[in-house]
Amino acid sequence: MAKASLIILVSLAIWISSSLSLVYGAASDPNKFTVLGHVYCDTCRVEFETSISEPLPGAVVKLECKNRTDEKITFQSPEITTDNIGDYKIEVTGDYEDSDCDVTLVKSPRADCNDPTEAWRKARVVLTALDGVTGQIRFANNLGFKKKDALPGCKKVLTDMGYFELKDELGSEFV
Repeated sequence: MAKASLIILVSLAIWISSSLSLVYGAASDPNKFTVLGHVYCDTCRVEFETSISEPLPGAVVKLECKNRTDEKITFQSPEITTDNIGDYKIEVTGDYEDSDCDVTLVKSPRADCNDPTEAWRKARVVLTALDGVTGQIRFANNLGFKKKDALPGCKKVLTDMGYFELKDELGSEFV
C-alpha cells in the first residue's frame, strides 16, 4: 500500500511540474524572437501616421544588429517584403545583448511615396532575454515613406488633430 501511494505521489509531482513548464514556457527557447512591424505611406508629409495614412504593401525592410563596441555586424536578416496590409515579421535566433538592432527601410514599391526621412529609416528593437523584457515577440515602431505631395484632405485631418504649423510641409496654398 505504501509503495502504491509513493508511486501515485511521484506521478502527481511529475505531472504538476510538467504542466507548470508548459504554462510558464520553461520549454521555450529564450533566444528565439519574432520582430513584428508595419510600414505605411505618410500621405500628409508630416512624419507621423494620420487617419489618411496608407499601409504600404510590398515595401522592403531588413533587420541588422551591430556590436556597440566595434560596430561589427552581429546579425543581418534577409530583406523582408511587407504583406498586403503593410505588416512584416522577422524571425531571429540568438541573443544580441551587446548589439544595437534596427529594422531599416530598404525600398518602397510606390514611386509617389518613396521619400523616407532620416528619423524614419530605422526602428530599434531589443533582442535579448537578459534585460528584463519577457516574451519572444518584439514590436518595432512603425516605419514610413513620405508621399511626394501631400493630399488635399491633410489640412482638415491635421487641423482636427490640433496641428497648426502646416506651412512648412503642406505649403502656403493649403493653409
